[in-house]
Amino acid sequence: DGTGGAAAADRARPAPEPALAPPRRGAASCPPAGQVRAAFLRFFEERHGHRRLPSAPVRPRGDPRLLFVNAFKPIFLGTVHPRSELAQHRRVVNSQKCVRAGGKHNDLEDVGRDTYHHTFFEMLGNWSFGDYFKEEACSMAWELLTEVYEIPRDRLYVTYFGGDPSLGLSADEECRDVWLRLGVPASHVLPFPLKDNFWEMGDTGPCGPCTEIHYDHVGGGRNAAALVNQGSPDVVEIWNLVFMQYSREVEGNLLPLPQHHVDTGMGLERLVTILQNKRSNYDTDLFTPILDAIHKGCRAPRYQGLVGDADVGRVNMAYRVVADHVRTLCVCITDGIYPGFSGAELVLRRILRRAVRFCSEVLQAPPGLLASLVPTVVEVLVSKTADIINENETAFLSSLERGRHIIERTVQQMEPSTNFPAEVAWSLYGSLGFPLDLIDLMLEEKGISLDSAAFNELAGGAQAGQAGNTNTHLDVHSLAQLRSSNVPATDDSPKYAYTLGQHGHYEFSPCQATVLMLYRDQSLHKEVGAGQRCGVILDRTNFYAEQGGQDSDQGYMIRLGQQDVLFPVESVHLCGGYVIHEVTAVETLRAGDQMQLFVDEAQRLACMTNHTATHLLNFALRHVLGDSTEQRGSHVTAERLRFDFDTKGHVTVEQLQQVEQVVQDLIKKNEVVHMAEVPLTLARRVQGLRAVDEGYPDPVRIVSLGVPVESVLTCDSEAAMQTSVELCCGTHLLQTGSVEDLAIISERQLVKGISRVIAVTGGQAKQAREVGQCLAMEVDSVSLRMKQRITSIPEMQNLSKEVGQLTQVVASTAMPQWQRKELQTILKALQRTANTAIKKLELQQAEKKAQVLLAKYCNQPVIIDTVPADSLSILMKVVNQLCDKSPGSSVLLLSPQASGEVLCACQVSKNCLPAFSAADWAMAVCTQMEGKAGGSPVVAKGSGNAKGMQGALTTALEFAQSKL
Repeated sequence: DGTGGAAAADRARPAPEPALAPPRRGAASCPPAGQVRAAFLRFFEERHGHRRLPSAPVRPRGDPRLLFVNAFKPIFLGTVHPRSELAQHRRVVNSQKCVRAGGKHNDLEDVGRDTYHHTFFEMLGNWSFGDYFKEEACSMAWELLTEVYEIPRDRLYVTYFGGDPSLGLSADEECRDVWLRLGVPASHVLPFPLKDNFWEMGDTGPCGPCTEIHYDHVGGGRNAAALVNQGSPDVVEIWNLVFMQYSREVEGNLLPLPQHHVDTGMGLERLVTILQNKRSNYDTDLFTPILDAIHKGCRAPRYQGLVGDADVGRVNMAYRVVADHVRTLCVCITDGIYPGFSGAELVLRRILRRAVRFCSEVLQAPPGLLASLVPTVVEVLVSKTADIINENETAFLSSLERGRHIIERTVQQMEPSTNFPAEVAWSLYGSLGFPLDLIDLMLEEKGISLDSAAFNELAGGAQAGQAGNTNTHLDVHSLAQLRSSNVPATDDSPKYAYTLGQHGHYEFSPCQATVLMLYRDQSLHKEVGAGQRCGVILDRTNFYAEQGGQDSDQGYMIRLGQQDVLFPVESVHLCGGYVIHEVTAVETLRAGDQMQLFVDEAQRLACMTNHTATHLLNFALRHVLGDSTEQRGSHVTAERLRFDFDTKGHVTVEQLQQVEQVVQDLIKKNEVVHMAEVPLTLARRVQGLRAVDEGYPDPVRIVSLGVPVESVLTCDSEAAMQTSVELCCGTHLLQTGSVEDLAIISERQLVKGISRVIAVTGGQAKQAREVGQCLAMEVDSVSLRMKQRITSIPEMQNLSKEVGQLTQVVASTAMPQWQRKELQTILKALQRTANTAIKKLELQQAEKKAQVLLAKYCNQPVIIDTVPADSLSILMKVVNQLCDKSPGSSVLLLSPQASGEVLCACQVSKNCLPAFSAADWAMAVCTQMEGKAGGSPVVAKGSGNAKGMQGALTTALEFAQSKL
């Protein structure tokens, strides 16, 4: 069926699919979910000629604007490549995997609290692309529900769009009449406003009115119309039929789409609930096997379907959360979305952590329960999905355990009815990776709340801290005081203590240290109280302090033997040989405290990857642009790298491609990264090394790719000229293969002769390339359509607008810079072509209209008339043409528009100046129509309201006669 969300019950489906004969109300048997899905697909495929497509993956390929998939978006937008398979579809049916946990449609917070919200669900849908419309869509839906599924008609209610005067949209009476003709009683056909019955994909793009079908679970002959759309669990929406007939433009106005489409969606989970005679989605065979598996694996009582206050200890909520979330995890991971740190990956990480928390704390389950549910949910890619969930669960479980201890210990020490201290929440957030919503939820269960204002202040302080904090930059007096007190400089060599494990994982050694001194408000202290932010000076550290363009490490420290107090380290700076850790004191900190230090390994590894990639990039730039290419600056963060260099001229598209290719070759070779400290005098011998001044520490650290440091140090060695050799104190990968990929996503001149490039690595680079390919296809599609002979001005204007929108997306999206430049060149030419074509078509249209009027009026001194024209610019061109061909005539034309507006354009013959002014003429006419006008004595234009048009024509003639 092309769906990854089928439940265990669906796996043993017999080969010949039986016709679906669902039970009458109260019948003993229930159709399994697999049969319900199959009947839907078969109905549209066999009875109504739809093409069955597999579900798209939940991760949209190459659309950076979406977190999770939005099926068939390119067809609605008209950006689909005309030669692609997608463009051939007229009628389509499928069961689409859907995730609603981020962006505009976000159900994450509701999951578990009720019995019908999900982060993952299956959407049964049928689509028409420019084929059938309202009549057929409603008729097919009614036939399927009442005849195939045999749902009692009196339990179904339909809604339609009731109109919106502010947008100039009238009620969708066409849709209402379709339902009445199908025999739905008028009392079951209900109008609703924009927010309920007008569907939009986003702030711009395709949209239109929709009609929804709702089901009354109670029935029994009652009229439940008053409960529709009121959030009642008794009356639920099951199917939404969207009629795509408008496009919302950037300015917010609605334009009719050249083709009408139908896009419907019915939640499989809700439909199965009805057909299996249940009141909750979780009581159907899509969930019961998972709930049973949870019960087997945990120490909690059985699932009873309780909600709200009846659900003591939130046990039932936990069952629902875990069952829902493990389905989402399976589907996302099998589609290649893994828990991570941004976008969809971050959303999945939150879902996983929420599930682990409920498993461990509420259901009292042993570690590994979550992954053990995978075989019950889905048989595809079991091992990979289970491994990834297990890895993430293990990583978070110990943190969760510690977090709970910290919360409980803090609550015991708190005064009654006070807020939870912000600094403790901040340490959970910063040090253990607890999402804020999880902290809120755990506190809510204990009936206490967080001091949000103080928390936001700490978060704000962390941002400000990066911009230069007084707690991390020792002033001259404090430095002198440290030296006179014989406080030794910090030994930061442990920052280089890491190894590459057998599975390609980096292992970072722990570090133990003593607090020597604390620094706050530009003075040294032996003690700092709870809730204060301060600088901590230790005798040794494994934290990397910001230097050499590389961002500092983050992480946390704990007191030896006191696991439950975490001191988050927000930034680290080097000052006169002392490494200062910016820390929020969760409890009083004192000189002499013994600390254990934990670096945020994911952030450190990302910085290492990007720093090594910077060296590869520097080498590649010199290789492609020549040896005179000198580095002017660089900045390495966990997200990206920035590199400034001097250059003779602009870097070309071909050169950018070559640079990326050189880097990729070095990554593929998986060269060893050699690092060693050597005396400055020896380092000066290395051939090709950029100028070494006295500012460097002695000894200096040399980083050499693929060639051991001792080889590049020998007097006559040419090896250094063939590879990257640099002086660098940064932390690096041990082999280049871990960079995986590098994409330059920006290149520009800072000033004449100095260029700046920004690049991303690994998964981000891969995503940038996918996005680039996707946008290249969209540009290709527009180019092809531009080559077709288009004679309609609105069609050409739509193409022009599409080129404008694509130009904006190409300019602002992370993609390879060489490709951006190529696409921008093509789009610029397309925009010129479109503008020229529009002018040409407008001129042709104006000439035709002018010919007709010329024949009609034949050189009369005043020509006043109404003509159809699509725009003011066409109307103006008609006036110009007339005056060119009949120089003695003064012309004023009005053009009524479908919107109720009237356009006005006029030109006065030179013989009539200065007594007769075009600007005054247009003003008199448009004022009559309650509008505005402006222009010169010769030409003018304006607009007004259709209600005053007849009076305006009279005014136009009287005004002209009075002046001539």
